[in-house]
Amino acid sequence: MTKAQPGIRPFRIDIPQARLDDLHARLANTRWPDELPGVGWSRGVPVGYLKELAEYWRTGYDWRTCEAELNQHPQFITTIDGQNIHFLHVRSPEPDATPLVLVHGWPGGVVDFLDVIGPLTDPRSHGADPGEAFHLVIPSLPGFGFSTPLTGPGMNAARMAGLLVRLMSELGYDRYGVHGYDTGSWVAPEMGKQAPEHVIGVHVSAMITFPLGLDGEMDGLTEVEQRRWQAMQNFNDGYLQCNSKRPQTVAYGLHDSPVGQLAWIVEKFKELTDPQDGLPEDSVDRDRMLTDVSVYWLTGTAGPAAQVYYEEISAAEWSESGGQWDGDGQDWAASSRGTVPTGVLVSAHDVTIRRWAERDHNIVHWTELAAGGHFLAMEAPDTVVTDVRAFFRKVR
Repeated sequence: MTKAQPGIRPFRIDIPQARLDDLHARLANTRWPDELPGVGWSRGVPVGYLKELAEYWRTGYDWRTCEAELNQHPQFITTIDGQNIHFLHVRSPEPDATPLVLVHGWPGGVVDFLDVIGPLTDPRSHGADPGEAFHLVIPSLPGFGFSTPLTGPGMNAARMAGLLVRLMSELGYDRYGVHGYDTGSWVAPEMGKQAPEHVIGVHVSAMITFPLGLDGEMDGLTEVEQRRWQAMQNFNDGYLQCNSKRPQTVAYGLHDSPVGQLAWIVEKFKELTDPQDGLPEDSVDRDRMLTDVSVYWLTGTAGPAAQVYYEEISAAEWSESGGQWDGDGQDWAASSRGTVPTGVLVSAHDVTIRRWAERDHNIVHWTELAAGGHFLAMEAPDTVVTDVRAFFRKVR
């Protein structure tokens, strides 16, 4: 490791009380809509459920406690190419620990990884091999949380990856690993492509894979893979269409109404956690989920965080006949095969198809789970820790 560069400043979260008072007042004065009787969750978040959750957010949830939990970890902010980057930097007590970047997705942030920090940085204290320790760098992606404001258009996964590669260089890390999920599963492989001499391995969950219209690519899909492909085609992508086509318009409602922001995010926790027929808090701690929502609300980042969808998708059109992304814009399929060793963790909820992943990435590690949803680091942190250790054991 080389000496870190100047320009990295200590950061501490300290939300003004007036902003919390405003949140509570807005929650108390919510104008609630009617809903059709008997439709449950089939048309969105039920009013009864959301009323109870919003009231708990207003009167039961304690932001200051959760803020203090975040502030237990060293945080910093720096500016790279004009873009502010906020990050947690938690060094292991083991001096020879491997540097590792943890990259979140949408609708998430650094909060997603709070439960894996201890086991990954200090395995000795958690009954594991101290030789498998990591120094963690956990950034808020540009446009998310405290990595604002966005400097302008064009902040796609590749550009985010370039900024994080620069961040690791500024921190003095020459060789490091990357883990990502959701948006992070686009950004992490891009880091490997841009800096293969520095990235020792890429580990992802919630990876998205697509067919490219090649001869034979649909032949021989297993029954599980056929179900995943069908689930991908049938996925309720209303949020994705809104975020990718009109992120600014969507932002007005989410930025002005905390209940709107709450519903927008909670619906994803409902749909993407395991078991799918349970409530979101059956899978993710309620306070942890509300901390995630609170960060979006208190930083006003509903709009900026949605921009990555626009950058990745808006210039491409989904062809219903062929099921392919067409157009001149960047698509979600890999433009060139990555060479960095890659590990994939597939939950019961994921739609990842191995042959398409192997087409695009240098897969050396593959784990299939019988349970778990999209937000694995919050739903099953021990599982994520175990698989990250197993993968980097192969590539260290």
